[in-house]
Amino acid sequence: MRAELLHALRDPGGAGERVRGVPRAGVLLRTDWWRSYFDEGYVREYEPLFDLAEDRRQVGRLIELLQLPSGARVADIPCGQGRHAHLLAEAGYDVDGLDLSAHLLALAKRRGTGRTLRYRRGDMRRLPAAWTGRFDAVLNLFSSFGFFADARDDARVIGEFARVLKPGGVLVWQGGSRDGVMARFLPSDWWTTADGTVIAQDREFDPVSGFLTIKSLWQGRRGTERREHRIRLYTATRMAELMLEAGLVVEQAWESFTRKPLTRRSSEMLLLARKEP
Repeated sequence: MRAELLHALRDPGGAGERVRGVPRAGVLLRTDWWRSYFDEGYVREYEPLFDLAEDRRQVGRLIELLQLPSGARVADIPCGQGRHAHLLAEAGYDVDGLDLSAHLLALAKRRGTGRTLRYRRGDMRRLPAAWTGRFDAVLNLFSSFGFFADARDDARVIGEFARVLKPGGVLVWQGGSRDGVMARFLPSDWWTTADGTVIAQDREFDPVSGFLTIKSLWQGRRGTERREHRIRLYTATRMAELMLEAGLVVEQAWESFTRKPLTRRSSEMLLLARKEP
């Protein structure tokens, strides 16, 4: 869930009119929803966000922030369908992408692989042992964090990112900011995909667990389908604490991929944290 516009804020329909029949968000039946969610349906659901021009803009901003030489080793975790990884490889970096979704990895590989671009399947809580101290930069983009039922797993993920970084390497983390999301929370919205399918979402936030639960209803030529996922939202303060506990010090905080400093009303944030020598 990698989202330039966090799901809780997206209102492509403009007026935010609800489509009847969207179930209210409630208790998620499967805590491991992420094992099967990132499939063809995910790609269709968030199709409006997957734009090559926007991908190029984001990668341009990443290159500006990273300030790394050609050939530097970069890990994109999770890499999804390779939207950022293949552009970073084109820009001259040596890139490894890791994702748990076989479907998204297949899409990523269709974009191309090679000597400086490799993909593998894996769980970001347990990165390959051989990756220890390998990377100049690790990227965690598109709200790809906070999936797990146990919040300690989120801390483990940050710890794994720190482990695979070289001393002095940087983590770029981009995702939703709990403060900004709550300030501009939309409980429901809807939009239409390219094939005419209407997708409506209802959302509910639990302030104790920090989970934002999103229930989607699809209505189109293929019939009706319901999908559900959830993500734990963090404040910038808590993210900085998690990173510091792993030996990463936040040096920069931005409003997503923009050049605007992060504020309490920013719905998305981009944090750049450096591994201590």
